[in-house]
Amino acid sequence: MDNTELERLEGDVEEIIFRNNENGYTVLEIDCDGELYTAVGIMPLVSVGETLSLLGEFVNHSSYGQQFSVKVCERSVPVGAASILKYLSSRAVKGIGPSTAKKLVEEFGDATLDVIENEPQRLTAIKGITREKAQKMSEELSGLFGVRRLMSELRSYGIPPQSIVELWREYGKNAMAAIEENPYILCSEQLGISFELADMIAQKQEKAADSIFRIEAGLFYILEHNKLNGHTCLPKDKLIEACSGFLALSRERCGEILENMLLGGSLFSHSLNGRDFIFTPQMYECEVYVAARLNAMLRCPPTVISGVDQALDEIERSEKIEYAELQRRAVNEAASKGLLVLTGGPGTGKTTTLNAIIKILKMNGEKVFLAAPTGRAAQRMSEVTGEEAKTIHRLLEVSWDNRDRPIFKRGRSNPLRCDALIIDEVSMVDSSLFFSVMQAAPMGCRIILVGDSDQLPSVGAGNVLGDLIDSYAVPVVQLKEIFRQSMKSMIVTNAHKIVNGEMPVLNETKKDFFFLYRTNRELISKTIIELCRSRLPSSYGLSPLDDIQVLCPGKKGELGTFELNRRLQDALNPAEAEKPELIFNNKIFRLGDKVMQIKNDYDIQWSRDDGETGEGIFNGDVGILSSVNPSSKYIEVRFYDRVAKYRGEELLNLELAYAVTVHKSQGNEFNAVIIPMFRGAPQLYYRNLLYTAVTRAKNLLILVGDPKIVEYMVNNNRRTLRYSGLKYFLIEGLE
Repeated sequence: MDNTELERLEGDVEEIIFRNNENGYTVLEIDCDGELYTAVGIMPLVSVGETLSLLGEFVNHSSYGQQFSVKVCERSVPVGAASILKYLSSRAVKGIGPSTAKKLVEEFGDATLDVIENEPQRLTAIKGITREKAQKMSEELSGLFGVRRLMSELRSYGIPPQSIVELWREYGKNAMAAIEENPYILCSEQLGISFELADMIAQKQEKAADSIFRIEAGLFYILEHNKLNGHTCLPKDKLIEACSGFLALSRERCGEILENMLLGGSLFSHSLNGRDFIFTPQMYECEVYVAARLNAMLRCPPTVISGVDQALDEIERSEKIEYAELQRRAVNEAASKGLLVLTGGPGTGKTTTLNAIIKILKMNGEKVFLAAPTGRAAQRMSEVTGEEAKTIHRLLEVSWDNRDRPIFKRGRSNPLRCDALIIDEVSMVDSSLFFSVMQAAPMGCRIILVGDSDQLPSVGAGNVLGDLIDSYAVPVVQLKEIFRQSMKSMIVTNAHKIVNGEMPVLNETKKDFFFLYRTNRELISKTIIELCRSRLPSSYGLSPLDDIQVLCPGKKGELGTFELNRRLQDALNPAEAEKPELIFNNKIFRLGDKVMQIKNDYDIQWSRDDGETGEGIFNGDVGILSSVNPSSKYIEVRFYDRVAKYRGEELLNLELAYAVTVHKSQGNEFNAVIIPMFRGAPQLYYRNLLYTAVTRAKNLLILVGDPKIVEYMVNNNRRTLRYSGLKYFLIEGLE
């Protein structure tokens, strides 16, 4: 927000109501010419008695009323004996309480703070203050004022206050000198400043373009940036080439600095299949540890469960089902080797097999935990198994650090208390999360991993499911046979045709898979709106919000999620005088809208109907707007099992969800799916994406558009290349 739109409050801090010492978030009361205001925002180390100049805006909190939301906090040293007394009496300086504060101000008056910081030996004139105590008081005050000075010096660079506090904690009074020597320390994971900002500061300081510090930061930045594209590592030659182009320096110079980093251990190199790859320490540890742990499980499996086939025979008789040969093999693998990857497409019996595994394990007295990457996937897992399933994060008892990174209470020193761990939708699990799972799995625990290797890979870095299967190092059972009852479904039949590179049947009109031929984008858009608004609700009794989901290859264009969401909102939830709506960041949020969280936000508060409360809404969660307060920029969203409260900038990560991308739909299943099929960005039109979209449909699938696009996607078997090391580390562990 531009500062010209902000209001200003100036006054003295009367009371600190709340402070988070990790990130500096503070709630305080400020006295502005005799009137008290509640101010909230990032105001690190502010204390009672300080004079503040705050830039921000007034907002209405649903529970606490009007507050001043602080965007910029400018601080002044307390001036005058009265303000200094109030400041020191608030225990802002460790070792100084109200009684000592009064003695100090009586002795030194307006010069009290200057004496404490610069002439601590004079404090010994006061009874009870030793030379040692005086020195500690001086160091404490110098630290507080040091952060303040550092903020003042770095404010012009746009560095967030919480990063400045972290910088002070790391470097103390030498912080500014450290930045002047090497501004790229700001790029560290702990401080979290972008490379571009650090590079801009370096240019202002006239640092050499080929400095060691700049190249080291550039190499690390490229590796971290490529994690966003799914890579856990990069080929050494590609990394050097990318660094040379990014920094406009010679390959020789970049290669020289890379070798120094490898020698110093700040990066790791490993030869994979005859080619050198470079890892960050974090990614190297993740993949090496997982491979070592899985190989150890194979060498020392849990106790073999006997009598599996007899138990399956009994289940067949009692439940009147019949297990196929591969299903029986999967159950036996889980019971004997303790490690199993169970994969297969829709209709091949994964759920039936999984339920058999759970029954056999529980019959033998084993405690079984079930988990999935997303809330929706965990809910569906519970529904099909009849057992409690949690998200992986919840299972591992997640909390978050001051930079919103997950910290799991369950790990090597505090493992899960279970005999078997079953993870569903493993194609969505990235290397870092799987590393955390394997750390938390107790020794001797059985691990059963379930997923569809033909679906899109995880959003995060790594190719866990694909690497496990391709390594041939772990037991894998791939279910291929489509069961008779599933063969009646054209969704299942066509999904298997697509994944096998065959054209799906598009002219069948009496089942659950339909193709509606439309010749242009406008007709496709109108047809999709008609299907959602009237045709499917009247013909099938489907709810436009709860049952129908439009899936798009991409976000842009007439048939992307942005435009279709605008049109679907107007059609399904039109504006009405009595229906409140909020316009935020050029998006309209209207009571009753279907919305999706598009980025993990660990601070959003939620509550369940049973009274349980917590924080954190995750990427891909879908809900309905149940309350909208335009004046206070406050809304509530009911997700499937909880109600979350959004206000202010938290709305940035919320979007309409009448239409979502195929990538965002992973882990979900919908009664009816509609997919536009027309020309778009070529990189989004490939076989695996179409297959993933089709397999999101439970009962009804409708393609609308041009059959040539379907044919193009089926024939385009481009798989997104991901550089990862897990497969090779697994193979090496067997040699």
